[in-house]
Amino acid sequence: MSEVLSFERVEKEYELDEVLVYALKGIDFSIQKGEFTAIVGPSGSGKTTILHLAALLDRPSSGRILLFGTDSKEISNKEASRIRNKKIGFVFQTFNLIPVLTVYENIEYPALLYPDNKVSRDRIMELIESVGLKGHESKFPSQLSGGQRQRVAIARALVNNPEIVFADEPTANLDHETGEQIITLMEELNKKYGTTFVFSTHDPKIMRRAKRLIRIEDGKIVGDEYVS
Repeated sequence: MSEVLSFERVEKEYELDEVLVYALKGIDFSIQKGEFTAIVGPSGSGKTTILHLAALLDRPSSGRILLFGTDSKEISNKEASRIRNKKIGFVFQTFNLIPVLTVYENIEYPALLYPDNKVSRDRIMELIESVGLKGHESKFPSQLSGGQRQRVAIARALVNNPEIVFADEPTANLDHETGEQIITLMEELNKKYGTTFVFSTHDPKIMRRAKRLIRIEDGKIVGDEYVS
């Protein structure tokens, strides 16, 4: 396997109401291609911050992040946008679908952002079927359940064949049964496409199914284990 992501002594500080908050305190880990990894910890532990830094949505205060072998500090904002479009998928816990677009159009949208993206209708329809939404492609987000919206968000994250998908608390707004279905879906997509998945979560369902658990508390990694 090849390394797709590496954190080296990464720290992140925020100023909140004139108080300096230390979100990450010297984080070290790497992710290999094809992993199905969960970053777990209580709310406020820093796991979402890790995903945002990894996906180039934010920058570290110190330390080094290597994404696909390139130091994130050497990546301009313009190039970061392009990398997010081409190589990264991001699944938000609040779905972040565009309400005026249909299921098909929401999934297609990232493929339209750059003219050199070549995503066929067949590819989009394959994803719609893969996430169990065949027959729903003309519906709008308001006509879907929470679980169906999350399925659209996952398909959208995969439309440009990303090398890695970051999923921030992907089951947080779903009931137990739907959450189990979403995890199973992501497992199947990981096996089918070889896509690397990295989650932030405190959901025991994901923790039971992940192949690796990176535990974080108070901005520090306190455990890292591969699970059979």
